[in-house]
Amino acid sequence: MSYSTADSFPSVTLDDVRGAQKMLTGVARVTAMEGSRYLTQLVGAPVHFKCENLQRTGSFKLRGAYVRIAGLLPEERAAGVVAASAGNHAQGVALASALLGVRSTVFMPTGAPLPKVAATRDYGAEVRLHGQVVDETLAAAQEYAAETGAVFIHPFDHPDIIAGQGTVGLEILEQCPEVRTIVVGIGGGGLAAGVALAVKSLRPDVRIVGVQAEGAAAYPPSLAAGRPVSIENPATMADGIKVGRPGDVPFRLVEELVDEVRTVSEDNLSSALLLCLERAKLVVEPAGASPVAALLREPGAFEGPVVALLSGGNVDPLLMQRILRHGMAAGGRYLAVTLRLTDRPGALATLLGVLSVADANVLDVSHVRTDPRLGLTEVEVELHLETKGPEHCAEVNLALREAGYTVID
Repeated sequence: MSYSTADSFPSVTLDDVRGAQKMLTGVARVTAMEGSRYLTQLVGAPVHFKCENLQRTGSFKLRGAYVRIAGLLPEERAAGVVAASAGNHAQGVALASALLGVRSTVFMPTGAPLPKVAATRDYGAEVRLHGQVVDETLAAAQEYAAETGAVFIHPFDHPDIIAGQGTVGLEILEQCPEVRTIVVGIGGGGLAAGVALAVKSLRPDVRIVGVQAEGAAAYPPSLAAGRPVSIENPATMADGIKVGRPGDVPFRLVEELVDEVRTVSEDNLSSALLLCLERAKLVVEPAGASPVAALLREPGAFEGPVVALLSGGNVDPLLMQRILRHGMAAGGRYLAVTLRLTDRPGALATLLGVLSVADANVLDVSHVRTDPRLGLTEVEVELHLETKGPEHCAEVNLALREAGYTVID
């Protein structure tokens, strides 16, 4: 690696990324590039998915973890490695360590999804559950490294990690040489930095667009300040990009090479995940769907051909269930209404008849008779309905009004 005299942070070069690509031959898959007809029509130009959700361990993280651990000295390997992660980095470190014959310990939050904990153990790591949030888990892992001499494998703030992630960019150029825009999610910045370095070194005309969740967007204020700054209490369903502070090493590359950083809402993320599942038949986690969310939010802002990098597919089934319902609501496919009826026999059946004629599928009914807000002869009914889109939602509401019902906000 070369070193910058300006800020003393190690830099990464195209040769580093090419070296990482050779190292990963036979280890990481060259993941598929799939076209999206729906997004192509929406954007008005070809849109392709780079499917790192189909990578070994379910995300791009194996690439950087393997390159980082493979580069350790023999005495460092003998001491073992330690990492902290809620899921994807944990699995990448666990598998990379197993492939290289290195002992690994991974600290995960106590609330980490059970499938991710089980997968990390299955790949051969010793899992230790510690802390409620990733910051506490990270501190425990670093303390363990100081006590035992194990090498701490950072999820994004190291040149080897960035070089490994940059191999995704080389594959994109090989698979879609006509690409004009690459859209990539950003958490700490390792993936975006690596992809931008690889692509801009060979094709400076390609536009790189980073995407962050609105509730965990540390890069916009950091870029404005010209240095990494922290945000308090990052909050988003996209745990893969929920990072409160950019890494020092990737920040310099993102600042120099990424053309734009956009933000997306939770509604955008859930709608994107639903689109990937329904239209592309791809299971993608919220962080992995963030590039799709950006395309859905403002499709006219991207010059094609566009490659949306689906960075991961490790999503807990229970979270998936909640996100899909949220995505259906955001897309006008799910409607919740509350109204009051006269408490008499047949009133609920009459209401359900109105909804049946309106072709709304009733998913759940909550019937409340005892509430101080209600009159003596009133009952409150909350209905969760499956609908066919925003126009159908409007039709259902109109049918209720025409039948004499008042919807309560």
